[in-house]
Amino acid sequence: MSITPQKASNTSEKLCRTAPVIPVLVVDDAAQARPLATALVAGGLPVLEVTLRTPAALDVIREMAGVPGGMVGAGTILTPEDAERAVEAGATFGVSPGATDRLLDAAERLGLPMLPGAATASEAMRLLERGYRVQKFFPAEASGGASALKAFASPLPQILFCPTGGVTPDNAGDYLALPNTACVGGSWVAPKDKVEAGDWAGIESLARTASRLG
Repeated sequence: MSITPQKASNTSEKLCRTAPVIPVLVVDDAAQARPLATALVAGGLPVLEVTLRTPAALDVIREMAGVPGGMVGAGTILTPEDAERAVEAGATFGVSPGATDRLLDAAERLGLPMLPGAATASEAMRLLERGYRVQKFFPAEASGGASALKAFASPLPQILFCPTGGVTPDNAGDYLALPNTACVGGSWVAPKDKVEAGDWAGIESLARTASRLG
């Protein structure tokens, strides 16, 4: 079932407005998937991005897809093949650091709502021209941070962003205060040491704090 860029953006906006933070997750062990997702959802962060950066990522998506209340997507989608594997694993949305026509063509054909990345005005305009009005601003801090994103708001008021990359509890509020920011992506809510230790209560607490940002 295919999807149009406009419908994809509508879905992305709904996801981005669900909570102020989308956890960006790099998980090495699929056995950690369900308790991790359960903790994040319980803490008020139901939209989860599992990055395709580990051999276990697709199995992690499969496991998290069965957690009640969670909405699981695949991040770091770079190729049409990545998009196909993500859909097969149960991902309900995709996130990419940038965008190519080949990738977006595949995602639209597969019916996978995409949150495509842009770092410059030209990239953002190209995506908007194609119909993607909800985008990922990446890498956020390296691309000028909240001040750069604020500068986009006047000439490109049609575009809504999810800044990701270098976003922390200390600067998340700066982004969330902007009119063109729907949410932020961040990895701090699931730090590697807590995941490896199985400190699900600690992760739930971090998620609860993050859910109150903005």
